[in-house]
Amino acid sequence: MPRGPTGDPWHNLASRPGFLIRRLHQIHLALFAEECAAFGVTPVQFSLLSVLAAQPGLDQTALAFAVGVDRATTANVVARLEKRALLGRRSGTTDKRVKQVELTAAGHRLLARIDSHAKRAHERTMETLRPAERAQFVAVLRRLVDAGNAHGRAPLLL
Repeated sequence: MPRGPTGDPWHNLASRPGFLIRRLHQIHLALFAEECAAFGVTPVQFSLLSVLAAQPGLDQTALAFAVGVDRATTANVVARLEKRALLGRRSGTTDKRVKQVELTAAGHRLLARIDSHAKRAHERTMETLRPAERAQFVAVLRRLVDAGNAHGRAPLLL
């Protein structure tokens, strides 16, 4: 790796927020995979299931925005979860082209079983921080996301 002005390649990368955010995301994905491997659910799938548990009947477009992923990815993930009978789609009441999505009983059961494992992955991601720092870290992340949200591919509705 080329050396930067300090002669230390890690120093140059470690001063870049984008690099650190990407690395932390990779670490969290690995921890989520460890904690939730038995369930065969990705973090995006878990997010979709969680949103649908809180807001049943969302259409796919609203679901995409709620989770912050593009509509094509959402449609693909919804189709895979539907194939596993974890959720179902039905045509909208006013517009038949709109697909409303709801958890099935199996989806609710899976979500109840996976929840503590997913929480453990989140805890492990931040276990180095003291409790007060964890709350502060999440608050700062939310502030950054809120401020830059319009620049994302699929802005979150926070």
